[in-house]
Amino acid sequence: MIKYTPQNQLSFELFKHPFEGDLDKTNRWVKMANVIPWDELASVYSKKLDRGSGRQSIDIRIVIAALIIKHKLRLDDRGTVQMIQENIYLQYFCGLKKFTTKPVFDPSLFVEIRKRLGGKEFDEFNRQVIEKSEQLAPGQSRIKRKRTGKASESENSNKTKNDDNKGTLIVDATVADQEIKYPTDLNLLSQGREKLESIIDDLYIPDSDGARPRTYRRVARKNYLNIAKKRRKSIKEIRRGVKVQLQYVRRNLKIVDHLISKPGRLSILNKRDKELLWTIKKIYQQQKQMYDNKEHSCPDRIISLFQPHVRPIVRGKDKVNTEFGAKINVSEVNGFCRIDRLNWDAYNESTDVKMQVERFRDLYGCYPKVFLGDSIYLTRENRKYLKDKGIEICGKPLGRPVKQNNQTAQDKYRRRKKAAERNQIEGKFGQAKRGYSLNNIKARLIETSESWINCILFVLNLTKLLEVAEKHSGIFIFIFEKLKLSLIRCIRTLSLLTNTPMMAQAA
Repeated sequence: MIKYTPQNQLSFELFKHPFEGDLDKTNRWVKMANVIPWDELASVYSKKLDRGSGRQSIDIRIVIAALIIKHKLRLDDRGTVQMIQENIYLQYFCGLKKFTTKPVFDPSLFVEIRKRLGGKEFDEFNRQVIEKSEQLAPGQSRIKRKRTGKASESENSNKTKNDDNKGTLIVDATVADQEIKYPTDLNLLSQGREKLESIIDDLYIPDSDGARPRTYRRVARKNYLNIAKKRRKSIKEIRRGVKVQLQYVRRNLKIVDHLISKPGRLSILNKRDKELLWTIKKIYQQQKQMYDNKEHSCPDRIISLFQPHVRPIVRGKDKVNTEFGAKINVSEVNGFCRIDRLNWDAYNESTDVKMQVERFRDLYGCYPKVFLGDSIYLTRENRKYLKDKGIEICGKPLGRPVKQNNQTAQDKYRRRKKAAERNQIEGKFGQAKRGYSLNNIKARLIETSESWINCILFVLNLTKLLEVAEKHSGIFIFIFEKLKLSLIRCIRTLSLLTNTPMMAQAA
C-alpha cells in the first residue's frame, strides 16, 4: 500500500513545534520545499510500488526529501536520518506535520530506495523540474513551446530551416569516480588469494575431508609484503611477484574446485561468496593472459574484486591519466543537466549527438538553435546532421584552416564568445564533484551506483530551480513596486485636480 501526503495539505503556519517563536520563512529548506513539484515527483515514484498489496509504505514525500538532504549535505545514510531527526526545518521539508524526535525510517532502507530508483525515474524527475522552471521563467527566456497538432515531416523540416530553433544545447562527458583502492595487479591477486583461503576454510569439513589442504598462506603473505612494502619497485620485481601470486591463486582454485565437487558442498557458500569466486576466476584468467603475453591491458579488465563492473577509463587529464568509474554523457540547457548515457565501459561520446538533439526536441518542442561541444562531437557526420536541422555550430571547421577575409572582427568576437559558453557545463561538473561528491561514489552495486550518480544531478537541478524561483520572485517584486509607485502618483494627481482631501489622505 502506498502512503503519500499531498502538497496542498502542508502549510508552514500550521507546522507544530515545541519551541518558542515562529520559524524563519526565509530558511533555504522552506524556500526549496515551496518550489519542488512534490506531487509530480510522487506520481513517478509511486509507479515502482504495489498499490494493492503489502504493508503501508513510508511516505513518498519523506523518501524523496531524504534523498535530497543526503546529497545536498553530503551525508551518509545514518547521518541523514539523524540530521532529519535533529533539525526542525528538515522535518518540515520532509512533509511532517509536527516536530518529532523519532527517526523517519531505518537507514538501511536507503539501499532499497536506490535499487528502486534508476536512470529512467531520475530522468523523469529532471523532466518535471525543467517543466517547473519553464513555467517560472519569463517569456523571453522560455524555450519550451506548445505543440499545435501533428505536422508532417516536410513541414517540420521547413520550420527548422526557417529559424524556428531556440535555445543552446551544451554537451560534454565525464567520469563519476568510484571509491575503490587504486588497482595494481599484485594487490588484486593477493586480495583474491586471501578470499580463496577464507572460502576453503568454509568448505573444509575435518571429519570427511581428512587433513586440511595446504594453502601456504603465511608464506604467500610474506612474499607479497616483501614487494608491496618497497617504495620503489623494479619491473622485474613486480613481474616476479605477480608470477608467485598467480601460482598461489591457481593452487587455491584447484582446492576449491575439488571441495565443491563433493555433494552438498556448494550449498555451504552464500550468494556473495559464489559471485566472488566467479570474479576471482575471471581475474586469474585475465592476469595470466597479460603475464604470458607481457601486456598491461585486456578486454573488460577487472580492477576491483568487490566491484567487478568498474572499468579503467583513459581520459588523458593533467591530474590523472586514468579514471575508474562510470562514464556519463551529459547535456545542459539553461543550467539544467540531464544524463543522456551512462556506461561502465569506455565509449565514444560523439555517437550520442543525434540522440541528445532529439531528446532536446522531445522535451522543449523544438530543435536547439546552437550546439556547443568538444571537437570530438563535431565529426563530419554530426556536422551534416546538425546543418540539416538548422542548428548553428561553434567550432573549428574541418580540414586545413583557411583565411576568412569576409569575416569581420565583430563576427570573430561573437564566435569566440559563443564557444566560451561551453565552459558552463565544465562548471557544472566541478560543482557536482566538489560540492556533491560526484567524484567519490560510495555505492558498491551497479544499480545503487547508477542511482547515486543520477540523484546528484537531480539535486544539482533542484539548486538551479531554487535560483530561478528566487530570480523570478525578485522580478515580480520589482514590477509590483513600480506599479505601486505609479498608482500613488495617479491618486495624488487626481486629488490635486479635484481638490478631494479623502483621495489625498489615501495617497
